[in-house]
Amino acid sequence: MHNFSRKKIDPAIVLILLFAAGFSLLAFLVMSNAVFPADMAIISFVQGFESPLFTTVMRFFTFIGSFPVVLVISVLILLLLFKLYKQKAELIVFMIVLVGSPLFNELLKRFFHRVRPEYHRLIDIGGFSFPSGHSMNAFSLYGILAFLLWRHIRSRAGRTALVLFSVFMILLIGLSRIYLGVHYPSDVLGGYTASGCWVAVVIWSFQKYKDKRKQQMKSEGD
Repeated sequence: MHNFSRKKIDPAIVLILLFAAGFSLLAFLVMSNAVFPADMAIISFVQGFESPLFTTVMRFFTFIGSFPVVLVISVLILLLLFKLYKQKAELIVFMIVLVGSPLFNELLKRFFHRVRPEYHRLIDIGGFSFPSGHSMNAFSLYGILAFLLWRHIRSRAGRTALVLFSVFMILLIGLSRIYLGVHYPSDVLGGYTASGCWVAVVIWSFQKYKDKRKQQMKSEGD
């Protein structure tokens, strides 16, 4: 009898493949216009809830999802993380994710050249539509923040609150773009999947770096 050791599949690799496959499928549907009827139906449904109060709320979430505001929030979080945990490697990971996300978004938008919806806009904005920059910013910021803080929060209640807050912010910022008429739902989903792939790649690289450092320290100790 031979014993074969099964190598565990890295969860980060699985996430990278899933997000990449999801984005590729969305990109194909967008380029072929196959998703357009569903996009318009969802926009019509979401904007059916239009009211002055809801518009104010959605404008607020769009505002905090814009890159300048995300940048300010990121700087404050960087300072807080460094003060609390003194983990330079984690701060570098955080910065790589936040700086790379808008650059990746701009590259994708220039490639796909999708025009923004003209159905019923509640705010004026220029530029291309796919994938949503706000959605990518939100997923990158709150996704990597959840990953980094999870490692330092031990209680189940604290971790649950962290995940719920991150999901809430990501979803509401994406929803605000649909409600305000500046993005198709597929743009928002495209932003989530593109950013998810990017964040997973950075996390995978970070884990590999940590594993390599552990091996080096172990060999030096021996």
